[in-house]
Amino acid sequence: MRSHGKLPRRPILLGLLALAAAEMCALQATGAEPRANIVWLTCEDMSPNLGCYGDEFANTPNLDQLARQGVRYTEAVGICGVCAVNRSCLITGMYSSSIGSQDMRSHIRLPDSIPTYSQLMREAGYYCTNNVKTDYNFPTPPAAWDDCSNRAHWRNRPTDQPFFAVFNHTGTHESQIWETNHRRHAAKLRPDQLHDPDRVPIPPFHPDTPEVRRDWANYYDNITVLDSWIAERLRELEDAGVADNTIVFFYSDHGAGMPMVKKWVWDGGLRVPLIIRFPEKFRHLAPGEPGSTTDRLVSFVDFAPTLLSLAGVPVPEHMQGLAFLGDQVRPPRRYAFAIRDRMAEWYAIVRVVRDTQYQYHRNFLPHRPWTPFTSYTMTMPTAQVWTRLNEEGKLNPVQARYFQPKPTEELYDLKADPHMIRNLADDPRYADVMDRMRRELRAWQLETRDLGLMSEYEMHRRAEGSTQYEVGQNESSYPLQRILPVAELAGLRDAANLPKLLATLEDPEPIVRWWSALGLVMLGSQARPADAALKRCLSDPSPLVRVAAAEALYQLGEIDLARTALTEALADETPFVRLRAMNVFYRMGDDAKPARSAIEQATIQGIQPAEYVNRLVEQLSERLKE
Repeated sequence: MRSHGKLPRRPILLGLLALAAAEMCALQATGAEPRANIVWLTCEDMSPNLGCYGDEFANTPNLDQLARQGVRYTEAVGICGVCAVNRSCLITGMYSSSIGSQDMRSHIRLPDSIPTYSQLMREAGYYCTNNVKTDYNFPTPPAAWDDCSNRAHWRNRPTDQPFFAVFNHTGTHESQIWETNHRRHAAKLRPDQLHDPDRVPIPPFHPDTPEVRRDWANYYDNITVLDSWIAERLRELEDAGVADNTIVFFYSDHGAGMPMVKKWVWDGGLRVPLIIRFPEKFRHLAPGEPGSTTDRLVSFVDFAPTLLSLAGVPVPEHMQGLAFLGDQVRPPRRYAFAIRDRMAEWYAIVRVVRDTQYQYHRNFLPHRPWTPFTSYTMTMPTAQVWTRLNEEGKLNPVQARYFQPKPTEELYDLKADPHMIRNLADDPRYADVMDRMRRELRAWQLETRDLGLMSEYEMHRRAEGSTQYEVGQNESSYPLQRILPVAELAGLRDAANLPKLLATLEDPEPIVRWWSALGLVMLGSQARPADAALKRCLSDPSPLVRVAAAEALYQLGEIDLARTALTEALADETPFVRLRAMNVFYRMGDDAKPARSAIEQATIQGIQPAEYVNRLVEQLSERLKE
């Protein structure tokens, strides 16, 4: 991995790219072999549920044929379990937590010194198109694409210009599992292609009910429709006579669009299918023969440098991934990393490191359960029946654990436990693995300048007049070396650490004070000796410290005091503080009822995540009426 402490030098980079473009033109003028065209065929919300990946319930003859013609990757993973966070990583070749796009729909700004891979490809002479989804968590740079629309296509390029084209299939998205949308897709299938809910495989963490079976069957039907779409895109290449000069990628933007898969960082949410087909003239670039597999661990952060490497474009120093193909190929990575921060209206901070056998989780807010489901997820029958059965006490321990507080640390053996239901973190036989994973995760957070520990409120406030990335790169504006140890300490939930948390509660850095206050929240009633200090925090200059102190005081029985402070936070000018306060009100249950009027007036317009503030206002209002 490269060092990322400095911004790239854009003028030098442009000069290198101009030289590469000139060399390409010279090669074409002399009749030399042109560079490969590259097509990405992508889909949404799908795990490796394909016949070629051993899923016997899947009906995917065209993708299975593509796998026989290409190389199938068995260890390809995203950096998150949701689209926007992954897509900002894919388009930049950088971790979203480094550029500030780790929260769902956070709408950050990119520095001019961080071009997208498509900008670099265009500057090197490629015709670049995207049809049609962006969802990068930042505005699409004007120079990113020659065409970004539902009409974008490689065949619209000037004659003989090499092309890079992305086609995004949306028919496998979570929303398309909903029965009303699924009917439209199912109408495209023959009766023998439809999947029987009575035969569909159900993961052990889902309750086995008709609603869950119907959702999973719909999911498989949508994959079969995708399979036909793949055949159409491949046929276009053949009919135009360019298939022999085009490298084809197929992958999904994250795992299956089902509750506790999508939006989460279990293996099911991170692992994706990845198939790459190399035509004969570029077979020397392939890692294996047609029909072969590779267990090389590849992450979404590696895709941009790999694309540039295949195209003969210099990989810039700011990219944090490792090219796994092409003339700039790097040694295989041992570890891949993943993140989970604010997911729609709910805050979380989870960090993951994995190799090909183990996956380690550090939950920085372990006092909160994996649920509640987002309002969007709750539209699915699976989420509704799962929640109802939990309230009725009818779930088995594996299914019920997702409604309980998370452990601070988790460790899973991916080979023996692919559904990740047996946490090995406290097993002394895995102490060495735990130590190794902790060290790797901590080093990665420090090296990549993990912005997730700053909070959205502070990150956007400090980035005024600059960018989130530039703020994060500066230790004086983001003292991560001081913040990370306090965040780690806070999540241990050990009363013996109370003196240290009280000491850091006086720190001049508001982010450190915030983590100290969160540590007292996580101690619950054990934070009683901090009562006076927490009351002083209600006058802290930082609104996030005030919100955290209010929650800690609520847990100590100071209900009226906490509710007053949280009600004041609902009037903050930013959506970030309002959303934090409403997260706490949700956890207060009936004790939030006197604040219902203030909650209903907390809607906001403008900067994201305003839409999630307004969703939670609606949820809380309805909940408090009952």
